[in-house]
Amino acid sequence: MRKALVFATAAMVGGMATGAQAAIIDLTFDGIAPTYPFNSSSVFIENYYNGGTSSAGTTGPNYGISFSSNALNICLNDVGGSCSNTSKGGLGDPNSREGALFFLSGSSTFMDVAAGFTTGFSFNYVSFSESGSVSVWSGLDGTGTLLATISLSPNAGSCPGYNAGFCPFSPVGVTFSGTAESVEFAGVENQIVFDDVTFGSSTPGGVPEPSTWAMMALGFAGLGFVGYRKSKMAKTAISIA
Repeated sequence: MRKALVFATAAMVGGMATGAQAAIIDLTFDGIAPTYPFNSSSVFIENYYNGGTSSAGTTGPNYGISFSSNALNICLNDVGGSCSNTSKGGLGDPNSREGALFFLSGSSTFMDVAAGFTTGFSFNYVSFSESGSVSVWSGLDGTGTLLATISLSPNAGSCPGYNAGFCPFSPVGVTFSGTAESVEFAGVENQIVFDDVTFGSSTPGGVPEPSTWAMMALGFAGLGFVGYRKSKMAKTAISIA
C-alpha cells in the first residue's frame, strides 16, 4: 500500500500547522448555512473560514482562508434532505455531505490563503458535462506566478437511490513548488461543484483509502475521475432550492 503523502504547509493562523508537521485541515463546507436543507443561491461563504462570518451570519473556524464574493455554498441532496440535483451519493465522510462550493456567476471563484501554503492539497469535485480546472497562484486572487494547473474532465455517473445528476464526487490531488496564496476553481458557472478542500493530506478529507490511489493524479497535469457516462453529454444546469 502506497504511503499517504503528507503535505508540509507554511505557518497559518488558527493552528493550521503544529510542530514540524502540518495538521490536516478539511474544508467540508458543512455548517455554513444555519439549517439544512437550505437555499443554495443565497448562502455565500465569504469569511466563514477566516474568523468571520458567511452571508448567513454563521461563524466558522479561523483558518486564515477567505473566498471571493461569488463563492456559494450549495445544498447537497442526502438521506436527510432534498435540496438540489447534486449529491455525494452517501460516499465519503458522513460529516461532509450537506454542503459544497460552487458559483453561479463568472467563470471561476478564488480561495485566498494570506499566510501562504506549500507543497500541495487535495479536493473532491463533480461536473456533469463541462470541463473545469484548478489553478494555484503565488499571489492573492489569482495574481503573481502560476504554480500549477490541474484539468478536470466531466465525471458524473450514477448514485443509485439519490436524486442527483451531479454525482458522485471524485478525489483529486495536486502538488507544486513554491509558496501559494490563492487557488482558482474554474469552470462553467452552475456546472461544477467542489468539496473537502484538504490541506495536509493527498486524500480529500484526510482519510486514505487504497482504492483512491488509482484515481489520484499528483502533479501539474494530474487528474482523477470515475463513472462518466458518455450518454449524458447534454448540458444540465444544477437545480437549486
